[in-house]
Amino acid sequence: MSVVKSIELVIPKDVYVAGSVVEGQLVLSLHSTLVDPLVKVELIGRGYLEWIEETDVEKDYSQPGTCVNKADYVHKTKTFKIERNWLGPGVHPFDFHFVLPPRIPSTFTSRVGRISYFLQGVCATRELILRKQKKYLLVQGISVFRQDFPLVVEVEKALLYNCCFKSSPITLRLSLGKNIYAPGDDITFTTEITNRTGKSVKKVVFALHTVVLYKAFNLRAEKRTLEQREEMMRLESHIGRGSPCEATKINSTLSLPKVMSVSSSCKSDDIMDVGYELTATVHFPWCMSTLVAKIPIIIRNEIADVQE
Repeated sequence: MSVVKSIELVIPKDVYVAGSVVEGQLVLSLHSTLVDPLVKVELIGRGYLEWIEETDVEKDYSQPGTCVNKADYVHKTKTFKIERNWLGPGVHPFDFHFVLPPRIPSTFTSRVGRISYFLQGVCATRELILRKQKKYLLVQGISVFRQDFPLVVEVEKALLYNCCFKSSPITLRLSLGKNIYAPGDDITFTTEITNRTGKSVKKVVFALHTVVLYKAFNLRAEKRTLEQREEMMRLESHIGRGSPCEATKINSTLSLPKVMSVSSSCKSDDIMDVGYELTATVHFPWCMSTLVAKIPIIIRNEIADVQE
């Protein structure tokens, strides 16, 4: 039986903001006396990317190559001083606190990469690790964007109907009262559809997408990039059946997650650049075509008091 009964990391929060303090307790429970122990807590933050790239795509053969990149955002250790170099049986709490760096990215996971932060508590002797526990943290990054203004995007498309003998325009107008939002905010927007076809609109689908540019290196140390667009959330609005309506107005709201990557303010040397796009797609039951409006939004999280 191990001398260590259990080890537990206790932290009061679920989400931490870059630049804030992570504090808690390491609670160590022992069956019997432990002589000359090493007890510590580590705070670690890492990013990692990996994808497979096809090379020589213009030739009759191709060799898949792996593109990878990694980043270390934080690595801090708190080693506890043990009086008299021994711990008796029972429960022993150890208080700790770390200050997160202010310019670190948010927790992130996708098919290509991840950014993760975790605490790791360790109890060991000089020769052997007796017990350890890992606890992941949700970290929200911060950023600063000064300008905030309303955005309006309008698109128009002529659709063919009645066996392609007639065509009439449909106009889609997507507008937001502002273009900068914080994690956890509600995005409220208005969609206006002007339909002169005399035919009905089936539904309108709203979606928020992340547009991520990943940056890595292949086995020959050549820099490679991969842009991926992934849907974060969607909302469908079904238009009621009946006589076709020439003018339709829809007010909608999407609620953002409380933890998400902030928009990249400029092209950086980090492993990824992140952007966001809101789309409205009009579907027509009488043809295979759609009408799409896209509008960029910025995710910002600005904290006035952060600790360097």
